[in-house]
Amino acid sequence: MIASSKYVGPFNQLARKVLALVGMIALLGGAGVVHAQENAIESITANQQGANVIVKIQLKNAVVKPPIGFSITSPARIALDFANTTNATGKTAQDIGLGEVRNVNVVQAGERSRLVFNLSRALNYATIVEGSAVIVTIDGSGGLATPVNSAGLPVVSATRAPAGKQQIRDIDFRRGVAGEGRVVIDLPSNQMGVDVRQQGQTIVVDFLKAGLPEVLRRRIDVGDFGTPVKFITTSPQGDNVRMVIEPKGLWEHSAYQSDSQLVIEVRPIKEEPNKLAQGTQGYRGEKLSLNFQSVEVRSVLQVIADFTGLNIITSDTVTGNLTLRLKDVPWDQALDIVMQAKGLDMRKNGSVLWIAPKDELLTKEKLELEQRAQIADLEPLKTETFQLNYQKADAFKLVFGLDSSSGDTKNRILSKRGSAAIDPRTNKLIVTDIAAKLEEVRKLIQVTDVATKQVLIEARIVEATDTFSKNLGAKLGFTDLRTLRGGDTGYQIAGNNRVGLTGNYLGIGEQTGQATVTDQSYIPNSQFVSLPAAGINGANAGSLAISLFSAAANRFLNLELSALEADGRGKIISSPRVVTADQQQALIEQGEEIPYQKATSSGATSVEFKKANLKLEVTPQITPDGNIILTVDVNKDSRGILTTGGYAINTKHVKTNVQVENGGTVVLGGIFTQQELDQVTKIPFFGDIPVLGNLFKQTGRTNDKTELLIFITPKIVAERITTR
Repeated sequence: MIASSKYVGPFNQLARKVLALVGMIALLGGAGVVHAQENAIESITANQQGANVIVKIQLKNAVVKPPIGFSITSPARIALDFANTTNATGKTAQDIGLGEVRNVNVVQAGERSRLVFNLSRALNYATIVEGSAVIVTIDGSGGLATPVNSAGLPVVSATRAPAGKQQIRDIDFRRGVAGEGRVVIDLPSNQMGVDVRQQGQTIVVDFLKAGLPEVLRRRIDVGDFGTPVKFITTSPQGDNVRMVIEPKGLWEHSAYQSDSQLVIEVRPIKEEPNKLAQGTQGYRGEKLSLNFQSVEVRSVLQVIADFTGLNIITSDTVTGNLTLRLKDVPWDQALDIVMQAKGLDMRKNGSVLWIAPKDELLTKEKLELEQRAQIADLEPLKTETFQLNYQKADAFKLVFGLDSSSGDTKNRILSKRGSAAIDPRTNKLIVTDIAAKLEEVRKLIQVTDVATKQVLIEARIVEATDTFSKNLGAKLGFTDLRTLRGGDTGYQIAGNNRVGLTGNYLGIGEQTGQATVTDQSYIPNSQFVSLPAAGINGANAGSLAISLFSAAANRFLNLELSALEADGRGKIISSPRVVTADQQQALIEQGEEIPYQKATSSGATSVEFKKANLKLEVTPQITPDGNIILTVDVNKDSRGILTTGGYAINTKHVKTNVQVENGGTVVLGGIFTQQELDQVTKIPFFGDIPVLGNLFKQTGRTNDKTELLIFITPKIVAERITTR
């Protein structure tokens, strides 16, 4: 088992912190190099073979895979992490002194141990596992490291990158918490040669003998992420692949590689002209020690000037003595301490520093500003025409103080002698002012007159219903018609008892002679229980009637059973979608307008319309990190039941503000309702009789479920990718 690492390219002073950060991540997340049982580093030995240094790390138990490692160039170090491993060597540092390898440090944190090789310059390394030993080969020639075994013989790596071009796997861009831009490149192996360098205001990264898939050959615009990086262009160049990173403003960069992942970090620098150290790293001057007792301030400044080689001009008003004792502090920090102690300030012009009291500098700058203002009053005016491509010319009325409705007619950008005119027909600005103000207007237009990104917003409204209803009922009555002539209606069941069978209570009366079609007065008056099943959704219940009567057909016991059950399921999906520009409101709706009659106080009537429609109203805002903030108002209205005043409107409405990632889907809201209803109408006492009680009551059961979900998906409309 073999592992190797290679990185070629400059690192700045941030590499020290990068080493600590990457090291902590690797140490906390590390990968195991031994069995689940605990292992221990027993000894570290080294020997030299030509330009290479061979280091043998002997462990207590067998090793199943090589340790995870990484390297940096400033300072030049190689770090190897062993999981579930303790330090049994009895020391934390060991001198090697062979070739470019000075020493090795052993650091244990919990159950993990790290070996850090300190080098004279950045070199490549390779590792191989032999039983319970790990053999590290550090190539002193500066080329790719070839691993060797314990006998010193080269071993061909089974995982070595294949001959020919290796394809870069992926290119990604991320924004850090401090606003830094991180370009993350997944390499095909840790053996790929990489050269990172700064050329002018760009960072050039060359991947040696590498191939680039077609999908990665592009120019990426990452300006909206709010980092110094503006564009990333990747393209083949001969046998290599070149990446050009184009930052903007003031920035500094660093690069580090962990295994097969290369990270190039570009950090913003806040410009402070009167500070010696620019950047996020604070004081970075060479360290010195000062110990003075009651010495003149001018003498201390002279010592710092001699130490740094800077040209320091001290004002004659700088006087007084100072007691100072500093040990191993950066010289720029020492200078700041001296100035703060004596109320001084400085102005820097190249390598020349002018140091004077703060009040003196402020007075001088005030005079210079007054002189510039007087010169501006005498400077000749110029007229320039600016063509706007995306912005409306009227949008600059407030900027130039041309909007009288705001109550402030003062120029906000132009000088007091400047003037501006707007031509809406050609969408041009005509500005007359001094040259410096014209340049400010030109920069303002360059920043604001840009194409606005567009967003596609798609909403999906899902309504699901599940209804169930069941009703049961009965009619029961008795009729004594012995005054009428008997007959042989119905069917004989036993002796003189007979039975009749038909569809409902009235029908059984007609069949048995209790009532006729023209005279139905007997049957309705004979009921002493009338609790039929209720209808559902306009449908009547089904029924079955039966009558038990004597052979003379003059005494009747009548019964009608009725029942009805309804079960329904439905789903409605609505999907409105609309495209709009960033921070511009969009509205789309579809539906109907229902007329209503409205009476006035005079008695006259008029017709008004109310909307029952599907509406999506949304305002998107694209954030610098590529997410989208949506202000959403969604309506799903429909025509309801008819009332005495007209049709009711069923309303479903969601209004909210939500942040969604580009192309992501979020549920804005949901409503779930369930109605369970059991109704029993019965005759007291008789309705409680087991089994027979069902003839004296009416039962109904309802179980209705409705669910409403609203989804929304925003997508930034991709712009056409342009290449130089």
